[in-house]
Amino acid sequence: MSSNVWESRQGHWDRVYRAKPVSELSWFEPLPRQSLDLIRASGIAKADPIIDVGGGASLLVDELLNSGYEDVTVLDVSYHALQDLRHRLGTRATSVTLLEQDVTAFQPTRRYMLWHDRALFHFLVEPEDRKHYIRALREGLHSEGHLVIATFGPSGPQLCTGLPVVRYDATSLAAQLGTDFTLADSLLTVHRTPSGVEQQFLYCRFRRHSE
Repeated sequence: MSSNVWESRQGHWDRVYRAKPVSELSWFEPLPRQSLDLIRASGIAKADPIIDVGGGASLLVDELLNSGYEDVTVLDVSYHALQDLRHRLGTRATSVTLLEQDVTAFQPTRRYMLWHDRALFHFLVEPEDRKHYIRALREGLHSEGHLVIATFGPSGPQLCTGLPVVRYDATSLAAQLGTDFTLADSLLTVHRTPSGVEQQFLYCRFRRHSE
């Protein structure tokens, strides 16, 4: 990835996070219930490593720590979002790994038992970006690991924060991932934004296996 692409993406998301409090951003959830339910359904151990890509200042990491998960990493391209997260976590920030990176350029140095992504993948409208994402996913996820991913559903918005998105159903999302991922759970939900707008989301849990 060129430095210009990185800086453009980081600049966009830093501006978004500076413009409003986290609780007023369209994707904010006071309780990330669907993500938590699917993570628990995976059956991973509390000591197993989890990465939340595009986690920004989401409250998921707080809830994972509250639930006893011990090895949590948050990756986001926005410096400002990670600073907000670090400030909110306070002393607990020392128990979380924060990575300021673009996921399409991410080169994992370890493998995770669960990869979580709520509302990042649907921003990858270019096939090359999706290819790089899935390369990072395969390099970073354990061969028997789980992927919990949420995107806009078939009736979801076509734009978010001024950017185009790709909408998915479970079949088209599975096709993007390839044959080494098996769909274990899927559901369509309606997310109500802080301003009251309803958005359709698709949540899926995939199990990875050797091809």
